Amino acid sequence: MDQGKPGPPGGEGCLVVAIRVPVRIVVLVLVVPVRMAWDGLVVGGRFLNGAVFRPVGRALLWLGRALFVWPFVALWRYAVVPLGQALAWLARVLLVVPAVWLHRRLLAPLGRGVGWLLRGAGAVLAVIGAGLYGALARLVRYLVVVPAGWLYTWVLAPVGRAVAWCAGGLMWLLGRVVTGAGCCLYWVTRVLFVLPALALWRWVLTPVGRLLALVGREIRGALGHAWRIAGRISLAVGRFFAVLFRWALVEPVRRVYRTVLTPLGHAVRDAVLRPAAAAARRVGRAARQAFAAARDSARQARADLRRALFGTPRQVRPTDRREPHGHGTRTLGSSTTALTKD
Repeated sequence: MDQGKPGPPGGEGCLVVAIRVPVRIVVLVLVVPVRMAWDGLVVGGRFLNGAVFRPVGRALLWLGRALFVWPFVALWRYAVVPLGQALAWLARVLLVVPAVWLHRRLLAPLGRGVGWLLRGAGAVLAVIGAGLYGALARLVRYLVVVPAGWLYTWVLAPVGRAVAWCAGGLMWLLGRVVTGAGCCLYWVTRVLFVLPALALWRWVLTPVGRLLALVGREIRGALGHAWRIAGRISLAVGRFFAVLFRWALVEPVRRVYRTVLTPLGHAVRDAVLRPAAAAARRVGRAARQAFAAARDSARQARADLRRALFGTPRQVRPTDRREPHGHGTRTLGSSTTALTKD
């Protein structure tokens, strides 16, 4: 609550302010440890996600692909698909083509003949049925329909009207009885239940509900306010520990590395590693030269031994492998055939 304002904002009463201040204090005391623990869990979760979970997940994903996906893909591509194509071709050759030929050459003509026979039989049966239907219709009309109409007109209709009039009077009487009983039950229920329940709702439950709603609203606002304040406190504590960790561990290590380890490493590099590398290069160069001289000496010794045992190989005279020169090029006025030679 600001000190500069003359009263509670928004026309709020003293009861709201009296509830808000202790609720915010209690909620702030309870929420600060929870918010600091939550921020610590968030930082730890981010670190574990970046350092552990993602690399392990990538490794497991690659392993799963190598163990489950790629073998099934290769099996599908190089075994199932060719086998399916071969089975489809075999089924087409052994089943589809014979079935099509059987349908086209045997079943279709047979079906046409059976259909023609059935159409003829249907026409005959239709003629016979028309005569039977007319006879049965006349018989049913004079034996069933005419007596049923007379019975409905002179017996059932008057009896039905009398029964309907009696049922209407009975329903009117029952309606009057039910209406009177309903009015009595309405007033009894209103006096015994509705009016007390309405008074309880208006004078007890509504004020209590408003008070509980006010407390709940203040608790919700206090939680949001305390969560924001706890976030700032947690941020300040986190920055304090980060600075403490930096000046207690990181900065000493960095200074030791910069002032001690780096000059020591440069000295070791200049005094030991570089001379040792230069000496190793010289030794390697000398060894390569010695190996080359030994290889040349061994090759010369083998050549001398071969020459002493088998003699000097005969020199092969070079032959001219070029094509023979022609007498001259042909022109339009000359020919090499027997018919056109001059």
